[in-house]
Amino acid sequence: MPNNSESNIATADALTLLLHNQHAIGAAIDELTKWLSENGVEDVALNASMAMETLDSNAQALTHAILRLRQS
Repeated sequence: MPNNSESNIATADALTLLLHNQHAIGAAIDELTKWLSENGVEDVALNASMAMETLDSNAQALTHAILRLRQS
């Protein structure tokens, strides 16, 4: 069984990949939100903006968790 440090590194690496995916999803939602706004679909654009806020909050939490794991 790997020691705690090796487990922390593996966990941090996995979380980092998830964080990269989250940023990519956020960029895609941002582009869709812009298109929706430009094409008069304001209600859907607002929902997409709210989803972006959730992604941003969760990205901050993931970043803090990754930093904690890498420091331990």
